[in-house]
Amino acid sequence: MTSLDKPTEETEADDARAVTEAALFEAFGGVRGLVETVLPGLLFVTIFTLNNDLHMSAIAALAVSLVLVVVRLARKDTVKHAFGGVFGVAFGVVFAMMTDNAKNFYLPGMLYTLGLALAYIVTSLAGVPLIGLILGPVFKENLSWRTRNPGRKKAYTKASYAWGLILLGKSAILFPLYWWADTEQLGWVLVALKIPPFLLAVWLTWVFLAKAPAPIDVFAEMEAAEKAEEAKAEREKAEREALGEAAVDSVSSGRHRKD
Repeated sequence: MTSLDKPTEETEADDARAVTEAALFEAFGGVRGLVETVLPGLLFVTIFTLNNDLHMSAIAALAVSLVLVVVRLARKDTVKHAFGGVFGVAFGVVFAMMTDNAKNFYLPGMLYTLGLALAYIVTSLAGVPLIGLILGPVFKENLSWRTRNPGRKKAYTKASYAWGLILLGKSAILFPLYWWADTEQLGWVLVALKIPPFLLAVWLTWVFLAKAPAPIDVFAEMEAAEKAEEAKAEREKAEREALGEAAVDSVSSGRHRKD
C-alpha cells in the first residue's frame, strides 16, 4: 500500500462510520426518541410516588405522550417513535386501570421487552437477524445482505444477539421486581434501565457494523438497471428507425434505376 492509498482508505472508513452513525440515529430516534421513551414513565412514577394516585399518574403519562406526538406533527417530523410511545403508554394505562393496580402500568412494556428479546435471538438463529430487517431499508440495502454480503449478515447477527441478550438481562431484573417490589421501586428501576441498556446495544451495533463490509445500495442498482433499460430501448428504437430509413432509401433507389 502506498502513502497515497492509506489516507484514501482511512477517509472511506470514516465515511462508512459516519453513514452507520447517521443510520442508527435515524432508526432509533436519536436524543428526542430517548426523551419520548423515558418521559411518560418518569412522569407516572414521580406523580405516583408523591400522591399514590393511579388515575392522576396514568392521565399525566398519557397526556405527555400525546403532547409529544402533537409537537412532532407540528414540526412535520417522523412520528413513529412518538406514536410507539403513545400506544405503549395507552396499553399500560388501560391495564393498570382495569386491574386497579398501578404496578400493571409497567407490565405491557415489560412483556414487550421480553418478546423483543426472544425475537432478536430466534431470528438470529433462523438466519434472518431482526436488526438486519430493521436497518436494511435505512441503509438502502433491503435484504441484499442475506445472500450477497455475508460479512454484513454476520455483523447483523452479532448485533441481534447483543440486543437479545441485553434485553433478556433487563427482563431478568424487572420481572422479579414486579413480584417482590412495590410500584415506586419498580418504576424507578425501570426508568433507570431505560437508557443505559439501549445505548449499550446501539453502541455494540455500531461497533459490529463499522467493521462490516459496506452495504449494497439496491436502490442505486435498480435506478442504474432502469437507466440501462431505457438506454437500450432508445438504441433499439434508433436502430429500427435507421433500418426503416435505409429500407425507404433502398426502395427509392430501385425505382430511380428502373426509371
